Amino acid sequence: MPGIDVLSLLYRLPAVFIGFSFHEFAHAYVANLLGDDTAKLRGRMTLDPMAHIDPIGIIMLIIFRFGWAKPVPINPYNFKNRKKGTILVSLAGPVMNFFIAFITLLIYMTIYYRLGFMNKIIENILINIYFINIGLGIFNLIPLPPLDGSKILAGFLPNKVEYNFFRYEQYFYILLILLIFTNSINYILGPMFYFVERTISYLVSFFF
Repeated sequence: MPGIDVLSLLYRLPAVFIGFSFHEFAHAYVANLLGDDTAKLRGRMTLDPMAHIDPIGIIMLIIFRFGWAKPVPINPYNFKNRKKGTILVSLAGPVMNFFIAFITLLIYMTIYYRLGFMNKIIENILINIYFINIGLGIFNLIPLPPLDGSKILAGFLPNKVEYNFFRYEQYFYILLILLIFTNSINYILGPMFYFVERTISYLVSFFF
């Protein structure tokens, strides 16, 4: 595979599968809690990565570090409050990724500082899980369709504005692709990544 470090790819794969699986499971689980069992009935309320993998999305994440899984199907009209339910379900995925990053750093620090042991393979896998989950979480918070951030933003918009927002969503897809391929997206994600990473590191530091 020219241009791709195979060893680095192998270190990233566990992080990708964990990140996608827990992210989509969180969406499905929260939707089910709020009264919509659409995802559960379609077999998406699971941690099995094969149920969530989007081939193009996983290739994008492995190569460009930005990617996506198959969206979890929901019916927002099953929620008691459509907008509130949609916001909570959309937030669940990124929050789960940040939680995974927190737990991963906690494990890393425990192994390294408390046990005084660190295998190079384990270290690389944990580092990838940590950073990829932070990246996946903040990437999905960008308020552009089809990302979770667009649904969170739409939940705060008046109905008429929300309708027009999704009416032109195909143009936002193009904008998102342009941002990724021109690397302009790094100007958006960079400050967000720094803030989230510092916050998680600060929280973990309380345990040490």
